[in-house]
Amino acid sequence: MRGKKGSLCLWLLGIHMFISAFTFGGGYVVVPMVRNYFVLHKKLFGEDELMEMAAVSQSVPGAIAVNLAAVTGYRAAGVLGAITSATASVLPPFLIMAVISRSYEAFIANQAMAAVLKGMQAGAAVLIAETAVDMCRTVWKERTLLFDLMIPGIFAACFIGKWNAALVLILCAGLCMLRAWLRREKAEVTVEEVKTGERGEQ
Repeated sequence: MRGKKGSLCLWLLGIHMFISAFTFGGGYVVVPMVRNYFVLHKKLFGEDELMEMAAVSQSVPGAIAVNLAAVTGYRAAGVLGAITSATASVLPPFLIMAVISRSYEAFIANQAMAAVLKGMQAGAAVLIAETAVDMCRTVWKERTLLFDLMIPGIFAACFIGKWNAALVLILCAGLCMLRAWLRREKAEVTVEEVKTGERGEQ
């Protein structure tokens, strides 16, 4: 058992260093690669669980990429997996920035490097768009009117109304909590009605 967990932690170390080194842009750019290796290849958890992990990673303080690495590592191999994954996700950007900072002026002035960075921006935009589409598909599978209206509502509030993202997040969380509470109340009333009906028949 320990050997299996140790090999899994080594895999987490390697895969998160690889993901961190090649997902330029961070944040939700990481999600498609996590989905590819953790969900499709290793089958450590499902897509719905990944979307929940991504939402939690965005909701708590800190970099989304590091938070998601820690959560996926914990889900795969417990506390040791979380520590291993978080450390692995930090190492590549730390080393790259350490090198770049030593020759920042020459790096920025280089036209070839400027062109490479432009290409990275385009690639990151595509990955973010793919993640957004996948998350929308997951939400639409629920076939819930509130969630279906929430997607365009959030877009309108953040990109058109320029609302604060934290405020929108709190508002959406409040609406979901209210929906869950109402559904629970309704379920309790239904159960009580069934029990009352059974007593009446007796």
